[in-house]
Amino acid sequence: MSKDHSRFVIGIDLGTTNCVLSYVDLEKEDGNIEIFPVPQIEAPGEIREYQLLPSFIYLPTKKEKEGGGLVMPWDPFGERVVGKWARLRGAQVPGRLISSAKSWLCHKGVDRTAPLLPIDAAEDVQKLSPVVATATFLRHFKAAWNHIIGKNPDQSLEEQQVYVTIPASFDAVARDLTVQAAASAGLGKVTLLEEPQAAFYAWLNNMGEKWKEQVEPGDIILVIDVGGGTSDFSLIQVTNKDNTLMLERLAVGEHLLLGGDNMDLTLTHVLFQELKDKGHNLDQAQFQSLWNNVRLAKEKLFAEEGLDEVPVVIPGRGSGLVGGTIRTSLTRDLVARVILDGFFPECSVTDMPEKKKALGLRELGLPYCSDTAITKHLARFLTLQGQALEMSGPVMPTAVLFNGGVFKAAVLRNRVMSILSDWAGQDAPKELEGTDLDLAVSRGAAHFGLVQLGDGIKIRGGIGRSYYIAVESSGLAVPGMPPVIKALCVVPKGLEEGTVVDIPQQEFGLVVGEDVEFQFMGSAQRPADQPGDLVSSWQDDEIEPVSSLRTRLDAPGIDPGTVIPVTLQAEVTEVGTLALSLVCKEKGLKFDLEFDVRH
Repeated sequence: MSKDHSRFVIGIDLGTTNCVLSYVDLEKEDGNIEIFPVPQIEAPGEIREYQLLPSFIYLPTKKEKEGGGLVMPWDPFGERVVGKWARLRGAQVPGRLISSAKSWLCHKGVDRTAPLLPIDAAEDVQKLSPVVATATFLRHFKAAWNHIIGKNPDQSLEEQQVYVTIPASFDAVARDLTVQAAASAGLGKVTLLEEPQAAFYAWLNNMGEKWKEQVEPGDIILVIDVGGGTSDFSLIQVTNKDNTLMLERLAVGEHLLLGGDNMDLTLTHVLFQELKDKGHNLDQAQFQSLWNNVRLAKEKLFAEEGLDEVPVVIPGRGSGLVGGTIRTSLTRDLVARVILDGFFPECSVTDMPEKKKALGLRELGLPYCSDTAITKHLARFLTLQGQALEMSGPVMPTAVLFNGGVFKAAVLRNRVMSILSDWAGQDAPKELEGTDLDLAVSRGAAHFGLVQLGDGIKIRGGIGRSYYIAVESSGLAVPGMPPVIKALCVVPKGLEEGTVVDIPQQEFGLVVGEDVEFQFMGSAQRPADQPGDLVSSWQDDEIEPVSSLRTRLDAPGIDPGTVIPVTLQAEVTEVGTLALSLVCKEKGLKFDLEFDVRH
């Protein structure tokens, strides 16, 4: 091992439902990936280690903190409880529970650095931002690791190379916020990796050299990842170069806030109506408690194949017989029927998801997909990629790799494989097996760390989107009409992270000394656009806004409002964010822009 390397390679899965930390000790010859057992509170005064750290934060009352039952060895105050007990207690007291922080981290409609969570917080609760909540999970990992393994400074987590996974559909802002959360937690060398790729790396690690016997050149592998908060689709192609098998990522899907959370909510509404029909009128707090308990019951049904029914208990509004608890149950048949029909319905490859107009006013909450049919979103993804690759029809994968806790249920995997087989006809895809759906993403991140050190095959393909900057047209002004906006491609889809792109073909006018706005856009549907291409028109969902930056670029000795000629230089950083340089050779000036994650 080179002295330039850290002692350990760390892979962290920041899941919506569970977080996992995997690691490789580079001083051991076997190079095995191990799972770090995370200490967490199981009950007040009781700490146990589990491979999974549930992605829940409970904010205890002052009384609950008395007596020290919620204290971890590295936390003498117990202000935030993370993990198993947080999830269980939060199901009873939802106003003190933070869940789905990862989904909030990618919510474009809110200030993700503002204290928002819990949305329906109790009056005495100090809310946290999605960034702080994410940092809380990472801080728990760091403290636990340093308490058990990293007692020597060179073995502390902050001194290791850490790979943190994110949904492939995370935009540049959400990626950068994840890096900010890691920095806030005190982690040093952090690299982001997309979850579908991590899942595939886990499969490669599990297969060893046998992976070459499972696929062949020309194969297109669909990685379908349905987690707690998002659904991600990726396509990876197997190629042959100089008699060597290689892997190339062809495409990633658009952002879909659709996953296990939606399924839990749907099941909750079904049970809510059943209870209402029986004369139980639940208030908002009881509904939230029912939702949290349904989540636990569904996970238990998925985890235990022989289990047909799980009891669900909702606290009453008062004490004694009048305010007693309300009991119901969640059955396997109900889960299968609701999730199959509502989220994985049988459909044709030409069936596209419906778009519904939103009302002008809505409660503050996550912007879930209006159409919950994951199979229809998959049909759209394959159709769009077929168009982008100039094929005669949708892309038809030859193999499928599932990821995400939702697919623990064999009935759901079977439904997806059946639908894909119907779409493909005689060339039905095969299922790639051999990964633990709870641990795959974390293991894959650690394996990717080994690949970065030269041990193993790397998936090529770079970024999954093209990036653009808005350019105002120089045409004649027309009264009452806004200026025409064009999209200048600055980064092409497929560019490898860390690559610098010069765009010297033409100069643009840059206004200095005054407040100006830069608009950044992205597209997963225009793979042919190259740096310097100026797109004058596009469909609404073909090129979409990603972020905007308001700033003032001052140039000493130049009058405010002066327009100076500049050329552009762009780079996609190792964490997947866009850095743009505006270079004025005439004046010897250079202005650097990055995505602003706060505005």
